[in-house]
Amino acid sequence: MLSMVALLVVLMVSSITVGPMDITFTTSLNALLFPSANTNQPVDLVIHTIRLPRTLLCVLVGAILALCGTVMQGLFRNPLAEPGIIGVSSGASLGAACAIVLFGSSAFIPTWLMSTLLPLCAFVGGALTTVIVYRLGTARHGTSVTIMLLAGIAVSALSGAAIGYLNYAADDQMLRDLTLWSMGSLAGATWHNIALCAVVLVVLLGFFIWRARALNALLLGETEAKYLGIAVQPLKRELILLSAIGVGVTVSAAGLIGFVGLVVPHLGRMLVGPDHRNLIPVSTCLGALLLTVADMVARVAVAPAELPIGIITALVGAPFFLYLLIQQKGSTF
Repeated sequence: MLSMVALLVVLMVSSITVGPMDITFTTSLNALLFPSANTNQPVDLVIHTIRLPRTLLCVLVGAILALCGTVMQGLFRNPLAEPGIIGVSSGASLGAACAIVLFGSSAFIPTWLMSTLLPLCAFVGGALTTVIVYRLGTARHGTSVTIMLLAGIAVSALSGAAIGYLNYAADDQMLRDLTLWSMGSLAGATWHNIALCAVVLVVLLGFFIWRARALNALLLGETEAKYLGIAVQPLKRELILLSAIGVGVTVSAAGLIGFVGLVVPHLGRMLVGPDHRNLIPVSTCLGALLLTVADMVARVAVAPAELPIGIITALVGAPFFLYLLIQQKGSTF
């Protein structure tokens, strides 16, 4: 774990060196450790106002997405469960799109209130989607992953149609914001978003680690978990609600970034096994590592232009998801 944290620190400094302005690793490290008193220096301005906020937001968003994906896979006891696959991200996207289109042009809403409405609407959209998918996939005998996935597809389609209508109704500036945001982007990192994501990550990580033993019991099955003294239904509601909060905050801060919560938990289980007491912190760190690397690739792949980071994660995650489907098919027949 310590080696992963050290690698993350190195990658963060390396990420600051990537961009149109050529900045060496040593220069970046010195600027971070010994910030210049003269903040008008171009290098200091680029590092402290553009690249450092972007890198911090990237680390936090990747950690939250991986953390929520790990918890949802444990909750549903299925390796295919992920906030994007079951429609949570689409619901959060619809909520954030509503905030952009409905409130973005209002002159009566101050900037600070708009920055609060965006994550709130994203959370509400993600929470409602999660509740709908969970209700549809849950019957008397437990949760059907097949129905849950199909419900997620249906909800994602409805959310996509609603977002399409909002795109049609939006003006030029709103349309540009929606387009860039729907493909995932860390370019608009602000200290407000960083602070919000940091608080959410600390709260979620602490709570999920505290409930790690209950998640381990759920892996045995709901009936077995009840015999072990776990209040299964309240636990499910807590985990779903907090996961929706995490996804909603990441969607509002960085747009739609898929597949991180699907890929990272599998990598974590390969390293430390299925015990959530170890898996949760390891997956959180791996998520930050993966998204940091993806962001660096997005900045250099078509330089001097920049690819949306959601494209990079989809290029990695979609083949991995197909591989998981093939594995599931092989184990079924």
